[in-house]
Amino acid sequence: MKKIITAACIVIITAMACNTGAVKVENSTVTPKKDTTNAISKEIKIENVDYTGDGITMKGMIAYDETPNIKKPVVLIVPEWWGISDYTRGRAKQLAALGYLAFAIDVYGEGKNVETPDEAGKLAGPFYSNMKMGKARFEAALAKIKTYPNADTSKIAAIGYCFGGAMVLNMARLGEPLKAVVSFHGNLIGAPADKNLLKSAVLVCHGEADQFVKPEEVAAFKKQMDSISAPYTFKSYPGATHAFTNPGADEKAAKYKMPIAYNAAADTASFNEMKSFFDKTLK
Repeated sequence: MKKIITAACIVIITAMACNTGAVKVENSTVTPKKDTTNAISKEIKIENVDYTGDGITMKGMIAYDETPNIKKPVVLIVPEWWGISDYTRGRAKQLAALGYLAFAIDVYGEGKNVETPDEAGKLAGPFYSNMKMGKARFEAALAKIKTYPNADTSKIAAIGYCFGGAMVLNMARLGEPLKAVVSFHGNLIGAPADKNLLKSAVLVCHGEADQFVKPEEVAAFKKQMDSISAPYTFKSYPGATHAFTNPGADEKAAKYKMPIAYNAAADTASFNEMKSFFDKTLK
């Protein structure tokens, strides 16, 4: 346990994340514009939703297309350490356009999101050292999405970006009932692996030039997964840094002197990897 906490402290100090914007999206039906990774043309229903758990109120966003009488596989999205942002909402809309019931979850509570790395570190830090807190918040979101009549509760996955990637890997290792998890440029150190707990297939999308997820961490993660014969896939993208999926990363890099950058090729490749992975595990 001491080794885990020590590693977690390193993660807290070094973990960097992606760009955000604190823009409120009211409950509505919208036709999103096209983006660089997946053309969205269907009408997508957007719902802001409040839910409770772990003694707090959380404010998430749910997105789905309104195809009637069809249950949809569920994908929970854990955002970067900045909190739910326009970027997170955009990913939820993309997943909805692919036929999933997408839920951008609020880990911090009250819809908190922040601007600076110092603020983000203070909010994210406790979740590395207290994994039970993250599990309780995740389970509150899981319980909420299961109340939706169009949710196929036999097919639930989770994805996460940066801090969120670390979170979803921990949820898998802690035994959450998920079919699949995907980590995009997330930290890899976390909960110990237990073959009796792990229920989900795992996909890790990693930037080879990531200065915050060192080769030693990659090696330790692979060794951990191999030790329990875990069903995992590890994809590395040459030249890609931390936050490679987020077009806003370059602005954050310039503003806060962070070694992060958007990489369009890695963004597209990792998104397509996720789609193929879900085709195998959720459909």
